[in-house]
Amino acid sequence: MRVLVVEDDARTASMLRRGLTEDGYSVEVSGDGLDAVWRACENTYDAIVLDLMLPGIDGFEVCRRLRAAERWAPILMLTARADLPDRVRGLDGGADDYLAKPFSFEELSARLRALVRRGAPARPTVLEAGSLRLDPATRQAWRGTVALELSTKELALLELLLRRPDEVLSRTFILDHAWDSSYDVSSNVVDQYVSALRRKIDRPFGVDQLETVRGAGYRLRSTPVPADGDAS
Repeated sequence: MRVLVVEDDARTASMLRRGLTEDGYSVEVSGDGLDAVWRACENTYDAIVLDLMLPGIDGFEVCRRLRAAERWAPILMLTARADLPDRVRGLDGGADDYLAKPFSFEELSARLRALVRRGAPARPTVLEAGSLRLDPATRQAWRGTVALELSTKELALLELLLRRPDEVLSRTFILDHAWDSSYDVSSNVVDQYVSALRRKIDRPFGVDQLETVRGAGYRLRSTPVPADGDAS
């Protein structure tokens, strides 16, 4: 899942990047209101953590411009200005939630998970494709009744695939949504992680569900096929 953190305080931005990355998010940071509007209009994010006091334009105006541009990623407004009028103004301006500084990262993380779950209509609490399941809130995955031991990045990759079953996802798309922008799109990191994920979710169970589409990318079938079936 891809998150934009808009925060001009370098220490807070670094803490948020580190913590959210450990939670499995792909994180980009902007320290300027105008830059944040540009990024959010040019790219797709699953959520935005937005500080209120910013250079250029403040968080209220960032939120207003994004909603006017029909950019509907959930926005968690994060600020030291916790007065009721400011909270009301932020929520009325299009923010989805409001968290005052100083804050607990655990609470921020939980609020962000809730926003991401509500980000799309009828988004299920547990993602499923055939016998494969993942609970984004608890970061647990199963094949049938068998719990899967997956790394943080493998969980992020599986979540991305489960949210788009039967869609072919290019390596560039996967890098954009599951890795930081510092990775070169020519890197084979996606191939390596897909292979590692396949060894954990498919091969031990004698099925082929995560397939390579030659020249295009990868696709998670909505239902698995036997390992000796046609899973090109």
